[in-house]
Amino acid sequence: MIPLSAYTAVSAVLFITGLLGVLVRRNFIIVLMSVEMMLNAANINLVAFSHYLESMAGQLVALFVIAIAAGEAAVGLAIIIVVFRGKISTNVDEMNLLKW
Repeated sequence: MIPLSAYTAVSAVLFITGLLGVLVRRNFIIVLMSVEMMLNAANINLVAFSHYLESMAGQLVALFVIAIAAGEAAVGLAIIIVVFRGKISTNVDEMNLLKW
């Protein structure tokens, strides 16, 4: 049986990698993927603690997070397409205006 500390260690590494991707990278697509990585790190923790505590609550919350992440990815990709059509760039530094 895999100990709980292994799950939390993998989750921490995954979350830190995602956080660094959000903070360091300038490409909007990579930032979106890094956010997804952080959400998946949280899901690993939720499912691991749910299994460890023998409760279904963590797994249900993980399913909710997966649904929210799918919606976030759809909206994020739609924003990327609209911005890419207008500016031909996915650099987040160039997307500083909220009006057209």
